[in-house]
Amino acid sequence: MMNDNIATDGDIILDIKNVTKQFPGVTALSDVSIRIQRGKIHGICGENGAGKSTLMKILSGVYPWGDYEGTIIYEGEELRLENRSIRQAIEEGIAIVYQELTLVPSMTVGENVFLGKEPVEGAGINWDKLYADTQQLLTAYNLDIQPQAAIKHLGVGKMQMTEIAKALAENARVLILDEPTSALTEAETEKLMEILRTLKEHGVTCIYITHKIEEFFGIADSITVLRDGKVITTQPTENLNREKLVNYMVGREMTERFPKGKREPGEVILQVENLHAVDPEKSGREVVKGVTFDLHKGEILGIAGLMGSGRTELVMTIFGEYGRITKGAVTLAGQEIEVKSSHDAMLEGISLVPEDRKTHGLVLMQSVLKNISLPNLDQFASWLRIDDLAELDASLEFAQSLDIKAPSLHVPCDSLSGGNQQKVVISKWLMSKPKVLIMDDPTRGIDVGAKYEIYKLMNDLAEQGIAIIMISSELEEVLGMSDRVMVMHEGRSAGMLNIADATQEKIMALATGIANNHSGSAA
Repeated sequence: MMNDNIATDGDIILDIKNVTKQFPGVTALSDVSIRIQRGKIHGICGENGAGKSTLMKILSGVYPWGDYEGTIIYEGEELRLENRSIRQAIEEGIAIVYQELTLVPSMTVGENVFLGKEPVEGAGINWDKLYADTQQLLTAYNLDIQPQAAIKHLGVGKMQMTEIAKALAENARVLILDEPTSALTEAETEKLMEILRTLKEHGVTCIYITHKIEEFFGIADSITVLRDGKVITTQPTENLNREKLVNYMVGREMTERFPKGKREPGEVILQVENLHAVDPEKSGREVVKGVTFDLHKGEILGIAGLMGSGRTELVMTIFGEYGRITKGAVTLAGQEIEVKSSHDAMLEGISLVPEDRKTHGLVLMQSVLKNISLPNLDQFASWLRIDDLAELDASLEFAQSLDIKAPSLHVPCDSLSGGNQQKVVISKWLMSKPKVLIMDDPTRGIDVGAKYEIYKLMNDLAEQGIAIIMISSELEEVLGMSDRVMVMHEGRSAGMLNIADATQEKIMALATGIANNHSGSAA
């Protein structure tokens, strides 16, 4: 194991020394020491459960001084965040931007930026000054948003900018970004990188956490790898490459990112013919515009496209939980079906692993057991009661087959890592015995090791004859896991590519509307 202290004492803003944090039965951090250089971008990476979040919660005051062992030196003095720990961290100049944004949707950008610290004149708020100060801040850091814009009308990228502006309004000297690009488009991600470079020029120190390893090599000056609560190495980014980083993270050499399956697609199981659907809240807005494709047993069909291309709207409509179908047909196993709800879809043999597992896939406060069995309770119902033993046995079988790592089935889902939460979502839908399994960004927000496990599971399911539709925002994932790729553009299928012919360039040409290949749309 390595821990190369790459900074000298004079240029260190944060010196984390021998920090250990324990929970009942679990050591989350063990003797962690990291030096963070002033005015640099320091990457922190590791698998889910490696200790990244715990360390950030200590730095941002969620876990106050006294709740952990060790010492943190900040700006040359020991950092002791006590009673008002979170507020105190902000006052000290340490701010965190979480993956789940914390803005008030009904308020404007300016109101959010200065929430709780509005400039007061007389008996009221000086709105002119509030918006002028907001504009000054946005201009200084090249944040391209309007102070008077309502948060609820902004895209995720601009919301992220507002969160950063909130932190800068507190004179943050250390800015922690936790998975900041998980919901951003490529263009929004590049804009964020430009903002971080601007912050660096202004002397702001950034701690950057992401599962998207490639991002480190475009933005980070140095990288620390955590594994099982321990520091494995801290090195200048220029000394590392993707393979080295992954090996440090997982503790073993990974010779391939995408496991090779032995699936052999069979007969057509699902046909979608000229499907049109409208937004359920805006009936004049068509979101699916004449999509045609088929899906074979044992096949993984990748769906690619830019954000807003209609990928999620298409699969949610097929699943009965989004658009109102105005034209076209869906045929399953040779029979035309009418799906108006997720319950209808389940009865027909269609299941969906949603894009946002925390909001739409899980009841986080409920146990692993209850989450797995929730959509399948009719399997255990007998004489107006649930057969608890049958429910437990069935849930345990799926938890073991998917290797869900949890102390027991009775712990709440919010205590699990992202990869294990995703396995719980998949388990509950596999229990429903689907013929077609739709997976919308199935590896979003999970680490490289957990991704590999999900990929192997997908291969196993396809080899058993389950037909899989996989939406992914990562082109490498689409190319690595699909048998065919359908590309969406503005609510339409722009083309279908056999995997042997598919490249990132061809997919992007179709996704942006530069090229079109309707002739293969139902191949």
